[in-house]
Amino acid sequence: MKSVRILWKYMANNRLLYLGAILSVGLASLAAISAPLVIRITIDNVIGDEPLVAPLLVRSFVENIGQALWVPGIVLIVITTFRGLFLFLRGRLSAQASENIAKNIRDRIYNHIQNLPYKYHKEVDSGDIMQRCTSDVDTIRRFLGVQLVEMGNALFMVFLIISIMLSADLRMTLLSMIAIPIIFTFAIVFFIKVKRAFREADEAEAELTTVLQENLTGIRVVRAFANQEYEITRFDAKNQVNRDKLYRLIWLLACYWSASDFLAFLQIGLVLVSGAYFAARGEITMGTMALFSTYIGMLVWPVRQLGRVLTDMGKALVAAERLQEVFDEPKENLLENFQQPPITGEIVFDNVSFGYEPNQPVLKNLSFTVKSGQTVALLGHTGSGKSSLVHLLARLYDYEEGSITMDGIELKTIDKKWMRKNVAVVSQEPFLFAKTIRENITLASGDVSDEELYGICQEAAIHDVILSFDQGYETLVGERGVSVSGGQRQRIAIARALITHSPIVIFDDSLSAVDTETDVAIRNALGRRSNRATTFLISHRVTSLSGADLILVLDHGTIVQRGTHEELMANDGPYARIWEIQNTLEAEITKAR
Repeated sequence: MKSVRILWKYMANNRLLYLGAILSVGLASLAAISAPLVIRITIDNVIGDEPLVAPLLVRSFVENIGQALWVPGIVLIVITTFRGLFLFLRGRLSAQASENIAKNIRDRIYNHIQNLPYKYHKEVDSGDIMQRCTSDVDTIRRFLGVQLVEMGNALFMVFLIISIMLSADLRMTLLSMIAIPIIFTFAIVFFIKVKRAFREADEAEAELTTVLQENLTGIRVVRAFANQEYEITRFDAKNQVNRDKLYRLIWLLACYWSASDFLAFLQIGLVLVSGAYFAARGEITMGTMALFSTYIGMLVWPVRQLGRVLTDMGKALVAAERLQEVFDEPKENLLENFQQPPITGEIVFDNVSFGYEPNQPVLKNLSFTVKSGQTVALLGHTGSGKSSLVHLLARLYDYEEGSITMDGIELKTIDKKWMRKNVAVVSQEPFLFAKTIRENITLASGDVSDEELYGICQEAAIHDVILSFDQGYETLVGERGVSVSGGQRQRIAIARALITHSPIVIFDDSLSAVDTETDVAIRNALGRRSNRATTFLISHRVTSLSGADLILVLDHGTIVQRGTHEELMANDGPYARIWEIQNTLEAEITKAR
């Protein structure tokens, strides 16, 4: 079974701890079954006059103690003490092993997720991934920490107890085992059903977590559109499905526990009545009856607990399969053994085509040349391929046809990590971590001097704004940068990109939330930089693009116009029409004021 192999693999480096735990369980079980034997000997051979069938050493000891009942009492105390010690060792060793395994799984899956391709993260539900990394790992931890060792305990108890029962009285042993096969079969059937029910419940909880995560991160949008009622209804629908799935799981558990309890008590009652009957007829001794009365509980309850063990095992196997689905996703091939040439930013696109899905190209036969230090502007309607084009430069995706060369070297032969260190991307909705402004800006560049930090922030037109905050650069921005405005968040992200001094900088509509005056100030500061980077500007605001060395107008993945602002304005094309429309609208807005 694949999931069992997965669990076994997770247990690597901790199997000796489990071996110690299982040995402790065996010794604890041995101590547990020894106590009823001492009681039987005390009743039949110390108090009574039944002949003792036992090794010579045991017979001599019983004969020497006479009627001193305190001696069996001391023996029982010693046995109980040893049992408690071994139970402690079992719990300690199994807990240590399970916590180690849980940590290893968390480390491994986090590392794996970090190395999955960009496409995977664009398509997967973050709530589902969170569910797998937290709840599913915890399910495995609970099973390995408790129920796995309980399986060893049940096996030890059943084997040892049945062996002693058979040597004591065959008829009573057979009566004691009538319900065992029924309970065991019932547990197996229950295991099959509960495994399927748990998977459905786990997936329903993952969907609920996704809705919750989306609403917490998008609370501004929900409030801005007064959409609370819709989101509450949406959450309620997912919550109801989750409740129904959990209800079915709990119903199965209730059916099993009630039925298994009934069978277990029925079995205990049968042994007690039969034992009393045989003892009254003198067919068995009182000590034997006491032995079977004690052992039947020790025998039935571990078998009954098999249902709980199988339940948690079913959950753990489902959790392991869900985690393995993530592990089965191939890591991104970072090509670490490929070239790491110095990057200056000279780029050539030669008949490049690319699509996210087969036979559905997003970019078609793109060809253009960018010299080092130039600024390239990309203009086009939504879905025209602007962002896809710059994603190819950062090697977030790879092109299928054509060629892209970076300083004369084919882009596909350059190490991905190296390429991404040399390409700084500022997106339209940049992500800020729940850290200080300083930590967010220096995230990818390490420690920088205050002088350099302040200079970069002045270029990004954010320095004065930061100083206006009570704690300046040590101001916490909150989760996802919620405590700063959209424009401030964009400028912080621009500073974070500029401070890396990357030879290629991409602004993916990242000036959309700033006013025109700030836009001009940032672009002028970028133009004055001594170590000017090759810059790609994506914007729907034509004035932001007018100063570029090369303007590319895209439509459905193809370049329909190219040139400088002056060259494009001289032709009656899309660029000139957009420029005229935007200027007319701006004039009308200014006049209306």
